[in-house]
Amino acid sequence: MDIKKTHNRHNPLVTARFLSRVFLCWLTPLLHLGSKRRLEERDMYSVLPEDQSEILGEELCRFWDHEVRKATKELRKPKLTRVLIKCYGKSYAVAGFFTFSLETIKVILPLLLGKVILYFENYDPDDQRSLSVVYGYAAAMSLSTFGLTILQHLYYYHVQKTGMKIRVAVCHMIYRKALRLSSESMGQTTTGQIVNLLSNDVNRFDEITINLHYLWVGPLQAMVIITFLWYEIGPSCLAGVAFIALLMPLQTWFGKLFGIFRSKTAVLTDNRIRIMNEVVSGIRIIKMYAWERPFSALVTEVRKKEISQILKSSYLRGLNMASFFASSKIIVFVTFTVYVLLGNTITSSSVFVTVSLYGTIKLTVTLFFPLAIEKLSETVVSIRRIEDFLLLEEIERRNSWLPLEEGKENALEIENVTCYWDKSLDAPSLQNISITVKAHQLVTVIGPVGAGKSSLLSAILGELPRDTGMLKVKGRLSYASQQPWVFPGTIRSNILFGQELNPKKYETVLRACALKRDLELLPDGDLTMIGDRGATLSGGQKARVNLARAVYQDADIYLLDDPLSAVDAEVGKHLFEQCICGLLKNKSCILVTHQLQHLKAANHIVVLKEGHIMFQGTFNELQCSGLDIISLQKSDEQQERWSRSGDPDKLSLHSQRTNNSHSSHSSLLPPEINRTDQLPVETVHPMAEETRADGNVSSRIYLKYFTAGCNPLVLLVIVLVSVIAEVAYILQDWWLVYWAREEFFNRTASAVSIETGFNATHSDQELTLPFYLSIYSGLTAAAVVFGYARSLVIFHGLVRSAQALHNSMFSAVLCTHVRFFDVNPIGRILNRFSKDISQMDSMLPITFVDFYQLFLQNVGVVAVAASVIPLILIPVIPLLIVFLYLRRFYLRTSRDVKRLESTTRSPVFSHLSSSLQGLWTIRALRAEERLQKAYDAHQDLHSEAWFLFLMTSRWFALNLDSICSIFVTITTFGCILLRDGLKAGEVGLVLTYAVTLVGNFQWTVRQSAEVENMMTSVERVVEYTELESEAPWTTQKRPPPNWPNKGLVNFNRVNFSYSNDGPPVLKDISATFQPNEKVGIVGRTGAGKSSLVSALFRLAEPQGKIYIDGVLTSDIGLHDLRQKISIIPQDPVLFTDTVRKNLDPFNQHTDEDLWKALEEVQLKSVVKNLPGKLETLLAESGSNFSVGQRQLVCLARAILRKNRILVIDEATANVDTRTDELIQKTVRDKFRECTVLTIAHRLNTIIDSDRILVLDNGAIQELDRPFTLLQNKKSALYKMVQQTGQAEAAALLESARQAEVDAGAVLVQEAVPVLGSNTEESLSD
Repeated sequence: MDIKKTHNRHNPLVTARFLSRVFLCWLTPLLHLGSKRRLEERDMYSVLPEDQSEILGEELCRFWDHEVRKATKELRKPKLTRVLIKCYGKSYAVAGFFTFSLETIKVILPLLLGKVILYFENYDPDDQRSLSVVYGYAAAMSLSTFGLTILQHLYYYHVQKTGMKIRVAVCHMIYRKALRLSSESMGQTTTGQIVNLLSNDVNRFDEITINLHYLWVGPLQAMVIITFLWYEIGPSCLAGVAFIALLMPLQTWFGKLFGIFRSKTAVLTDNRIRIMNEVVSGIRIIKMYAWERPFSALVTEVRKKEISQILKSSYLRGLNMASFFASSKIIVFVTFTVYVLLGNTITSSSVFVTVSLYGTIKLTVTLFFPLAIEKLSETVVSIRRIEDFLLLEEIERRNSWLPLEEGKENALEIENVTCYWDKSLDAPSLQNISITVKAHQLVTVIGPVGAGKSSLLSAILGELPRDTGMLKVKGRLSYASQQPWVFPGTIRSNILFGQELNPKKYETVLRACALKRDLELLPDGDLTMIGDRGATLSGGQKARVNLARAVYQDADIYLLDDPLSAVDAEVGKHLFEQCICGLLKNKSCILVTHQLQHLKAANHIVVLKEGHIMFQGTFNELQCSGLDIISLQKSDEQQERWSRSGDPDKLSLHSQRTNNSHSSHSSLLPPEINRTDQLPVETVHPMAEETRADGNVSSRIYLKYFTAGCNPLVLLVIVLVSVIAEVAYILQDWWLVYWAREEFFNRTASAVSIETGFNATHSDQELTLPFYLSIYSGLTAAAVVFGYARSLVIFHGLVRSAQALHNSMFSAVLCTHVRFFDVNPIGRILNRFSKDISQMDSMLPITFVDFYQLFLQNVGVVAVAASVIPLILIPVIPLLIVFLYLRRFYLRTSRDVKRLESTTRSPVFSHLSSSLQGLWTIRALRAEERLQKAYDAHQDLHSEAWFLFLMTSRWFALNLDSICSIFVTITTFGCILLRDGLKAGEVGLVLTYAVTLVGNFQWTVRQSAEVENMMTSVERVVEYTELESEAPWTTQKRPPPNWPNKGLVNFNRVNFSYSNDGPPVLKDISATFQPNEKVGIVGRTGAGKSSLVSALFRLAEPQGKIYIDGVLTSDIGLHDLRQKISIIPQDPVLFTDTVRKNLDPFNQHTDEDLWKALEEVQLKSVVKNLPGKLETLLAESGSNFSVGQRQLVCLARAILRKNRILVIDEATANVDTRTDELIQKTVRDKFRECTVLTIAHRLNTIIDSDRILVLDNGAIQELDRPFTLLQNKKSALYKMVQQTGQAEAAALLESARQAEVDAGAVLVQEAVPVLGSNTEESLSD
């Protein structure tokens, strides 16, 4: 989001002269540079002023807004097509003029050719006049080919630039819309869909502009050519034309089918990318649960459907391309068969003029015209998708905030507000809420999970549409979200978020948010780059950066959604005192929290339950009200359970303890100045740069690509079929020439025989006609059949390759180390699965087949020319050398430019997906405009690369075409100069082929470069298929089936680091956890608590030994290990699938089990109310559950797995104290027989564990019974407890003592040895 201003070079096109523009001389310096060294971003020319994303986007937005207003008036749906035509129609119409001139020249060329051949047919050495005329025709031919070259290049420049403009403008609009989506619309679309709009759908604009003009030029040209053909060979031309007329509807129908397949494929691709997005985001969980198989099955399933659609459209494409080659043969065959059967004799000039004219019409009518229709139908599908997106509901903007007059009035007034997230689910999220917040007040909002606390904040932000009631906000808002949001960029840019840097204020904010110490440890301080989704920061650091951003904003009302949950008690206390009660003491602040110890400091407390206000008032009023907050945070199912448990002493003791712990909260400690410096710190991994391969794509990649889908034998057959097809292709033309020559001799012979009175040759002629015709038919049939076979087989093979490579890339990504996902942003991984795979699915096969067919054809052309005039090889060889030199020269630069284009595309997507994650924050801080500017800057950077890519390919095409024009000139004049002894038919063959070479040769070389460029996609995919994989899922050594049956965990001198060269995060850990023991693990942020879990799960391989029930974990397969340890993770991850699949992806449990588990975590009523119960589809990443509810789903998963070892990783950070206790109680009941390791920030969750392990800086500081540790005033645990304040500390000590007493009581009863005594009594406390 920080816009990198690259010191880009001035664009020379702005000041270039006319000739330099036409012949692209202004580009040469860049190409020279590219051939010397690798091009970097700084070498690219800055984007032209009229092509800037902002300018184009704003212009299109104006037109669109106008259209929307007009459509609303006229009661119709706004049409995006209309807007695009209004905006770009005029400039695009100009390009039509170029198309027209181009196609006119193409019609004139065959006529000139005919005149030249005619000269050879009636060759008379003494006729000087006709010689000078033929020189005139030859000159005209040469000039036409040069004219063609220049016009073609101008046309392509014009239309591709228009395509780029439309794409950029539409992208700008899509992003602008994404920033304005209302919460309801966000439910109707997904990140995957928006990314797909930006990566695939808008690319249609680049493609359609190239061929669209042929929709009118095609039919017009066809009519003109038919006239000429009639003039040349009379009515027989109608046979060929009839065949073309039959082809047209067929190809139009093909085009329609393409559209259908395209829209089906698009839906499946959306789906696959969405699943990929979730897999990559939740990879840690997937690995820890050992859920790779169901996900891989899911992706394979979707991919299979997608491939079947792609195969269909590929076969269609194959038929299309083969008919392009075959049709010309069939047309000529039909025409001349009819011509001969009507009793006409074939002459060389008529053959070649006809063949050339058909060549022109065939190009237009059977290639450009259907392509235009195909692209048009695809574009219409895309435009419809974009239009639907642009018409989604927008959020209602509060135009401007009312100014807040100092201290006089209320900052916020809410009266009887009722809100719904989703009207179809009948329960409102907030009901009859009335709250008044005065200036300078701290309001604390508490309540159980799902009570509507976050909904209240979103209603104030205007994110939650209000149904009834009045809501008045005075002053500016600032907001810190519950799930911390950071975007890729530096830490500083994340905190400043577009505000000016005020060093003094910035320092204060850093201190207040406890970031000072963390930043000192980073290599670049606050200029350290953060990866995608803040992958390089820990949860606590993200939360503090998120809070710092909100606090740094200059606002009147601060909305803080549970900012203290992700940090430990010490840091939490610091944040509350220094930041919320310190920095913000003169501001209105609404704090949602689960930390009840902070209630006393609040001026006003609001207690929510199920969307109602249960109570509001001061802390003293709350105490007098007799509301037991703790029990209030219980849900109903829990209440019943308590009443059923029927142990009054325990119950009363419990409520006494919790009540006194919260009522006598110590007064806030005086802020100490240097406290900040001792706060805990953490390490940050830097992001890896995206790799960009250099130089040629290696032959290994080609081999891998071709052999992925088919074995070597099949490849051999393909080559054989291709060669046969090409030979038949050339022989068919040659046979016509031979036939014409024989006819010519027969004609002269019959003329002689008439003079001498013989009548011998008539019967001879009768005999030869069927003979010539049958051979001609045979050759035509061979050319057609083999042509089709070749095309279909290659397409089939290449699509299969794409499928095989996708599957191996996916499994490689699934099996690689977790670290890979920490250092690679999500956009970069998704880019390979969306952009690169879609290249391999659709673009690469068609380009390759095109190149392959043309290459064989060009070889044929030169071979034929050389066989007729061997001298022609003399100019061909230097031209070839120049060609190859140019190709190398061009490819060096072009490949770099293309790679730059790929790498500059990633930030566009990353920016979009991170904006969508932080949508509320962005809107609350009114940063839409700045983010739009940043997005435009990313787009401009991509446009620079794209524009250069277009221009370099135009430069190349122009140069190649010029060489071909020289070749045509040499050949034409060569034939005339060497006229003695040349037959008309041979001249015709050579010249016709030479003229076809002009477009073809440069196109072949362009396509070969294109194939090479597209192979970079294969290269990128292959790179991911070769990722280093973690240990195998299963090994020869399987643990016994009932393992682990005790749950004894033993760490023996374990060291652990996330990468081979990384610093160790665990140092020499040795500890034994007894069966059924409950161990609490505490430590400051970054002490290595989560790393301990990673080592246990082998997310990276630990050094040292970890035994579970005597089995060495590093000997067995990862799945055998991970399936046997349950985990409730720190970030609850749900996937877009049914509730059932989220609980039990392998379908191992009955419905009864699932409902029972849901009941135990008190989600039964929530799931019962969903429309489809267990079969309800969750929204993207489970966003229709609150964070706390998602955590409970994770708990239900653990209950279902029934393992002997359970790890709880800060699972209760995001839930209220009541749900926390519910989780703890469920853990004690359900997992009584298990070894439980709990990592916690809140000491009250683990103070009654059997033992507590204190970690510091990756080493064990102490491990003992909590009461024993608390007796020792020097122990680390004692210090932590003291930091929570006097009352809380006293309560914690009491809990620890009680746990000790209970454990002792059990001992006396059972008279068993002390070690590992844990039974129900000690746990039920």
